[in-house]
Parts: sequence; structure tokens; C-alpha cells
Amino acid sequence: MTGSRPASRSPLSGWRLRGLLLSVGLSAVGYLGFSLWAGWGEVSTAFARIGMAGLGAALALSLVNYGLRFLRWQHYLALLHDRVPPLFSLRVYLAGFALTTTPAKAGEALRSVFLKGHGVAYRHSLAALLAERLSDLAAVVLLIIPGLWAYGSGQPLVAFIAAGLAGAVWVLQQPRWLRRLSAMLRRLLPRRLRGAVTSLIEVVIHTGRCFKPRTLLLSMTLGVLAWGAEGTALHLLTGLVGGEMDLATSLFIYGFAMLVGALSFIPGGLGGTEVTMIALLVLNGVQEPQAIAVTVMIRLATLWFAVALGLLSVLGLRTQAADAD
Repeated sequence: MTGSRPASRSPLSGWRLRGLLLSVGLSAVGYLGFSLWAGWGEVSTAFARIGMAGLGAALALSLVNYGLRFLRWQHYLALLHDRVPPLFSLRVYLAGFALTTTPAKAGEALRSVFLKGHGVAYRHSLAALLAERLSDLAAVVLLIIPGLWAYGSGQPLVAFIAAGLAGAVWVLQQPRWLRRLSAMLRRLLPRRLRGAVTSLIEVVIHTGRCFKPRTLLLSMTLGVLAWGAEGTALHLLTGLVGGEMDLATSLFIYGFAMLVGALSFIPGGLGGTEVTMIALLVLNGVQEPQAIAVTVMIRLATLWFAVALGLLSVLGLRTQAADAD
């Protein structure tokens, strides 16, 4: 059966598994340290206020995020002329979350391993991944712009990122220039580097097919709604612990914290995202113990929920492949 060979290579063994376990352990220690520093009793009370109902609502909003982003992913594959059965594609998409705690989420390229066995070329699946990363970054920037008026010091950073994104989209729309660049590099580079560089440019060219004006509008809409759902979860949790913020401020805090984490290139944005989120919550009137409880809970309901779903999906795909063998 197609797809069994790539899935049987134990993509979560070796350094990948060790890295995942290390990130889980360090996060657990960090969250415990935050809680003890702010006062365990007060943090525990804040957790109790959130309760299982609050956690359940946050998890549901995270599922909205994953669902909308999957629809975008499936659309990217279709644009690249890859028809993957929706249920299998969903399982592969979720499997990528197992390694989302890698720098810039590069481990999500695990999807390419599973899709290769179903006829999807690496250059197509990697192009879809690159398009997703750029779309997510643009969507988060759009989410935080309204809140920037209150934080003038953050405006240059976001302006720089927005300009960079605009430049990247423009470059993606120049396939003729990119092919000329590829041909030039093939003449100039040492033979051992030609294949890797030209393959990378091919990925960029295919990514450009996902950024035509109509597709770009659809991608931005789905991205803003998806990440807005998780920002709304932060707003909900903050309200449960007694914080008083409007939704725009909550979306800004969530988006800006995610942006800082992404730019840090620390796996999963661990540490940078949490510290930024706690600091911004405190600046907006949330008491420190409550801010820590909200931050830990939102990270459990977003990042670590995604990792758990990814692990289950990887195990399911491997079991399916083993049964086929």
C-alpha cells in the first residue's frame, strides 16, 4: 500500500523524540517555577476559577484554529495539483503538530514524509508549509495592529515585519526572475551545492502559486479567524480570573506574544511567549498570579494540545502502515 514505507521510518525516534521530551520537561519545570515565584496558593485559586469548563472552551477554540488552518492547507495542496483524501490529509496535517516545538515549527515538515508515499512531491508539500508559515505570520501581524496604538514602542517591529512580508509576497510573484536566478546559480555554484539550492528555489516558485491575489485574500481571512479564535480563548480565560480587558487588547496580547516567540527561534517559542504574555497581561491590570495561571492554561490549550493531537496522529498513521504491511 502506498504510504507505508515513509510512515514506518519512525519519524519520532532518535533526536526528534529526545528534543520533544526535553521541551516538555523544560516547559513543565518553567511553568512550575512561574507558579511558585508568584505564590502557589494564589495561582492555584486562579486555576480553580478557570475550571474544566474554561479549559474545555479554550480547547474548543483551539480546534476551530486547527480546522480553519487545515482548510487552508488542503486548498494549498489543491492549488499545487495534489489531490489527497481529506481524512488522510487531516491526519497528516495534525501529525505535523507533534514536532511544532521546533524552531520556526520546521519539524512540521514531517508531513512531507507521510505525503510522499501518496504521490505528493517534497517540493509541493514544503511549498505548502512555507505558504502556511508566511500566511500565519501575516495573520498574526493583522491581529495585533489595532492594539499597537497603545504600545508605540512595538510599532517599528511590526512595521518591519509587515514590510518584510510584503517584500516576500512580491518576490513570490516573480517566477521568471526566480528561474533566471536558479539558472545563474547552477552555473556559479559548486556542483555539490547546485541541487540543494535549485531545489530550494523550486519550492519558493511553487509557494508563489499559493499567493495569487484571490488565494491570498482567502488565506488571510482563514488565518485571522483561526488565530483570532485562540486570542478569544485568552480573552475568555482572562475574564474568568477577574481580568477586565476588551477583545482587541486580548487579541493583541496573544498575537504579540506569539510573534515574539516565533522571532526568538526558540523551539515552540518556549519561554519568550510565556514571559511576554504574562508581562502584557500584568501591564493591562491582571494580577501576576492570575496572569501566570491564564498563560499556563492558554499554552496547555493551544501549543501542548496541538502536540498531543500530533502524537496521536503519528501513532495512528504508523499503526495504519504496520497493518497494511
